[in-house]
Amino acid sequence: MQHIYVVGTADTKGEELAYLAACIETAGGAVVRVDVGTREPATAIDVKAETVAAYHPEGVGAVLACADRGKAVEAMGIAFSRFLAERQDVAGVIGIGGGGGTSIITAGMRQLRLGLPKIMVSTLASGDVAPYVDVSDIVMMPSVTDMAGLNRLSRVILHNAAQAITAMASRPAEVTASKPAIGLTMFGVTTPAVAAMIERLRADYDCLVFHATGTGGRAMEKLADSRLISGVLDITTTEVCDLLLGGVLPATPDRFGAIARTGLPYVGSVGALDMVNFWAPETVPERYAGRLFYRHNPNVTLMRTTPAECAQIGRWIGDRLNLCHGPVRFLIPEKGVSALDIEGGAFFDPQAAAALFAALEATVKPTAARRIVRLPLHINDPQFAEAAVAAYRDIANP
Repeated sequence: MQHIYVVGTADTKGEELAYLAACIETAGGAVVRVDVGTREPATAIDVKAETVAAYHPEGVGAVLACADRGKAVEAMGIAFSRFLAERQDVAGVIGIGGGGGTSIITAGMRQLRLGLPKIMVSTLASGDVAPYVDVSDIVMMPSVTDMAGLNRLSRVILHNAAQAITAMASRPAEVTASKPAIGLTMFGVTTPAVAAMIERLRADYDCLVFHATGTGGRAMEKLADSRLISGVLDITTTEVCDLLLGGVLPATPDRFGAIARTGLPYVGSVGALDMVNFWAPETVPERYAGRLFYRHNPNVTLMRTTPAECAQIGRWIGDRLNLCHGPVRFLIPEKGVSALDIEGGAFFDPQAAAALFAALEATVKPTAARRIVRLPLHINDPQFAEAAVAAYRDIANP
């Protein structure tokens, strides 16, 4: 039987936890109440905190005997993640909490597969929730009032949350997967290229496009690690610029790691490696004063990468590609890497492009499976899209 897991710190949020579980049961959901608190629960519980804490690699004591609250919260998050990953009856998860509870519960939610219903009713939900959501599909729902006993507003909020999770869990989406899924990375300045690739691929593949904003690349690689996509056309690798040069949309140091671990068919390119992203002009670090900038909009400022920076980026990507032993084709569009890097464009810089391409070719170690391919094209030329699609079909269907 599938259950909705209702999770909270039952020592401090017992009244709210009981009310939420009752609302779900009234709506027809089967409930498992889980305590992730550290003291005696104030309501009926199905899974005790001690049971959850026992999933920590160092045992119960690492969680419940820890005197430092911050470390105890972190340890319970680890334990809850491992506990939840082993459940076979999870139809959905709903949590309630303040700072500590939100941290613990979302740590577990992030380990669950995409598409499984997850709602976090939190006092932090109207702020920056990136640390809690990351690249998952957690729904963050503001509690509005603090959770210090039920009141006329919190009852409504929790009732609505109960209706939402019950409906999600009882009516899961039915998606027919008749075609293999592939991941593609795109930025505004590479949209023509990726749109043309999708047009050529959609008859045979379910095309999942990820905006290359840091989280987009991580989401794509999470799907690759989970084998939920069968290959990648990573045309827009711009997140590496922000990682290495301090931009606001960075990849993690594990960029390309999922490709190395899985060996999935991979076609990559240098899309938007001519730019680093910052917010409004006043947010640009002082060390970059005097550089070439392009105002994308009032809130986004782009900085042109220099030849030295392009060489650094090329070496970094090359080193990561050398870890990939599956089929890899990395395409170099010699006439420009973005809509701004074109003759007459704001970021056109043949010297910087040459430094990038030379560093890649000097670093990547070619094998029968791993190749760099130069093309006398701009990245947004239709012929480039044709070449990328042909390369993918070649390695995906050898």
